Amino acid sequence: MLVPTLFTVLAAGLATAVPLIPRAATITVSGAGGVLNPTAVAESQKKDTTATFAATGQTIKTSDGQCLSIDATAGDFRENLIPIAVKACDGSQGQQFDFVTKGVHNDETGQTLIVSSLTNGCLNFDDRRAAGDQVILFSCGGRADGVSGTTESQLFPLTSAAELAAPYALAPTNGKGAVCFVNNNGRLSNVACAAGAADQLFTIGSGSGAAPATTAAPAATSAATTSAATTSADTTAAPAATSAAADCVASTVTVTVTVTSAANAATTAVAIVDTTSESSTVAAVTTTTAQAATTTSPSATITVSRAGGVLNPSAVAESQQKDTTATFAATAQQIKTSDGQCLSIDATAGDFRENLIPVAVKACDGSEGQKFDFITKGVHNNEAGQTLIVSSLTNGCLNFDDRRAAGDQVILFSCGGRADGVSGTTDSQLFALNSPADIKAPYVLAPTNGKGAVCFVNNNGRLSNVACDSTKPAANELFTITA
Repeated sequence: MLVPTLFTVLAAGLATAVPLIPRAATITVSGAGGVLNPTAVAESQKKDTTATFAATGQTIKTSDGQCLSIDATAGDFRENLIPIAVKACDGSQGQQFDFVTKGVHNDETGQTLIVSSLTNGCLNFDDRRAAGDQVILFSCGGRADGVSGTTESQLFPLTSAAELAAPYALAPTNGKGAVCFVNNNGRLSNVACAAGAADQLFTIGSGSGAAPATTAAPAATSAATTSAATTSADTTAAPAATSAAADCVASTVTVTVTVTSAANAATTAVAIVDTTSESSTVAAVTTTTAQAATTTSPSATITVSRAGGVLNPSAVAESQQKDTTATFAATAQQIKTSDGQCLSIDATAGDFRENLIPVAVKACDGSEGQKFDFITKGVHNNEAGQTLIVSSLTNGCLNFDDRRAAGDQVILFSCGGRADGVSGTTDSQLFALNSPADIKAPYVLAPTNGKGAVCFVNNNGRLSNVACDSTKPAANELFTITA
């Protein structure tokens, strides 16, 4: 699939003492998306203005005197999945880090986050990723959209700021004391910890070589202002959590997309809608075959309701991959409420990668957005007696996340539970199903992570959750599954 994407950002500064921003800029990134999406960055890389710091603006030096270094363009379009380079120290902001001992993304005593002063992303260890790519910079909290609390994959033991004055082992808490970070040919990587290994010890210091400072909090920055990236105003974020440019710039984003795919390519249901013509065209995927032709308008601007503002086809292709190995209990099924309405998916109601989509309840119309597949085994389901409920339109999974705001906890999200689609199984997307025959009877949508105490219901035209006993469901907690 060839997906060239051009972002043209028209911006004008509204305040003094703010660096001038080019009126048009394209910021190329190495990972998914190809170009930076300033709105997505503003959402994902929010600065925690409530944080308590053990130290700020610190260099982290290897045993041979080199510095950990962040390049904001080395990751994806929202400044996630950034590899941590090891380079000669140069005093740049990309080589400065803050140690956060308490805040929105750290509620654990005796632990610290290690946060890039450049991007606001957190040092992260994820052993589910490919070997050599497990140590990365990622949105603090561990979710690509930045909406999360604390994850131990980003915590490191630190009982007092004084510990930073001694050689410090970068041993992530989720490594259980057995994983240590080292320099591996110019990139920070992980190895099994070895007592006394000099290459597993790091020196923490200010850019000038002084001892760690514990009183000054860093200015709110983002890579958009320090690497000539253009940011756009995020009206939903607190002003203090965005860059100076984001606070003082309004912008218009126009995207031109060209999509070409082979007729026998495995589709990913990008769900492109040509909003410039009178009749919209949706690239929908069939659920009965692993291969189908995808066709789209050669030029389209696709507006979405949530983060990003416009659809990013490359990001969608990465996040919403079709599982061609899956075992199905049923495909292309309607899910009807007790009053005969259908669950319905609008691919443009979520964010730029077709995540965070609310599940609507509407009159049944037979459209692809009202069809779902039940997957009992596959890449994102390794549990017997469980099923995923997957949109036939987008390939996203029905998901329950009680960390989100009330009323917005039932959503469609990348199967596996990670926004980038790189994940295995999560119980937030599993529902009990012992045999395909079970879906012929009235069916309770009770997510496994709800432990039998959470059921889905229609709440004024949107699927939502209520407290329940899933073994004794009320009438409005029962759904009918039908082709």
